[in-house]
Amino acid sequence: MAARRSRIPATKYPVERFTLDNGLRVVLSPDRSAPVVGVAVVYDVGIRSEPEGRTGFAHLFEHLMFQGSENLEKLAHFRHVQGAGGTFNGSTHLDYTDYYEYLPANALERALFLEADRMRGPRLTEENLRNQVDVVKEEIRVNVLNRPYGGFPWLTLSPVVFDTFPNAHDGYGSFDDLESATVDEAVDFFHRFYASGNAVLAVSGDIDVAEATMLVERHFGDVPARPAPDRPDFGEPDLTVERRTSYTDRLAPMPAVASAWRVPDPLTDLTGYLAYVVLAEVLTDGDASRLVERLVQRDRTVTSIGGYLNFMGDPFDVRDPTVLVLQHHLPPGGDVDRVLRTVDEELDRLAADGLTEGELARTQARMATHLLRDTDAVLGRALRMAVLEQQRDEPGLLNELPRLVGEVTEEQVRAAAAMLRPERRASIEVIPGGAR
Repeated sequence: MAARRSRIPATKYPVERFTLDNGLRVVLSPDRSAPVVGVAVVYDVGIRSEPEGRTGFAHLFEHLMFQGSENLEKLAHFRHVQGAGGTFNGSTHLDYTDYYEYLPANALERALFLEADRMRGPRLTEENLRNQVDVVKEEIRVNVLNRPYGGFPWLTLSPVVFDTFPNAHDGYGSFDDLESATVDEAVDFFHRFYASGNAVLAVSGDIDVAEATMLVERHFGDVPARPAPDRPDFGEPDLTVERRTSYTDRLAPMPAVASAWRVPDPLTDLTGYLAYVVLAEVLTDGDASRLVERLVQRDRTVTSIGGYLNFMGDPFDVRDPTVLVLQHHLPPGGDVDRVLRTVDEELDRLAADGLTEGELARTQARMATHLLRDTDAVLGRALRMAVLEQQRDEPGLLNELPRLVGEVTEEQVRAAAAMLRPERRASIEVIPGGAR
């Protein structure tokens, strides 16, 4: 059946691409509507890249990249960006690590200098390493160990659905692995993964393309050339038998359960993948969605529901293998088995009976609104284009995503729902230990 014509138009953000002699890929997207710029550098290294025995190392290294660089002392990056009226940060994902600045347009060169300087070499000292190990450990205490439902479900469900170390391990890291990390390992990690040939620079906002190109070449052109390392195949077989497990969370006041199913490869089968992206929204986004209406409003067997692609929540920045996740928080004494049975019933009903009139169009319009909002700001645009260049060599796909979401058909959504069978499901239950 031919794909239906989308009622959602494509955007028209301009895209200019080139590659420096040292292998750095560059994406420029001018937008003169406001005197601001977003600068993003994405390295093709993430949680799946870290070696066994060094859980949390990719995230730890992200911290080290802010501890001074070849020509700048510790905290200089903070001072120079904030002194220009800008903001900055970085984040570690399954398949990449990003660093970014949002600044007034007249501070573009400052941001380019800062990023180029740490691409040449961060200050990897014993003092910086030990200090940042302690910072990361405290982050784990705050976000995982001392928080109800900490790490649920992205840390706790991945080892249920996956078997291999790259896909299943704790990306935040164990204290033992973090504490035993060495400077030599950090240096090796930098030289292997933080190569100019393994990075993408994206700039969006109030720029002149010719001038921005000259500034990029000035600051990044002499970064030593190092090629991108070979990326392993992280693929795993799909599940054929349901997997379920549970654990007690000493701080959780109520039960919870999360389930995951494998989905098509987003890089080689975007059309098939998008059907699951839309399905997750049909099931869980808004009071009129299938599972909210049934489980929250009618049956009252859960208090909240979430549904999304990719354990880290963004469906458009992940490679295969990845999953569709449904997570539920239950009231005191809630019946997890009943919740899972009801989810199966609603998936079967959707696959057999299809969607109600206007249900798909309403969902797609809401999704397109979110996509357009996320890339309306120049920093969001730069980050999305950098990742699309890194993973697909296609930063202009940013313009097409709202339209492509709008072209998903009811038949495709129904077929996706039919694939979410219990025998392909991995689930983890949180048993509350904090009710008293």
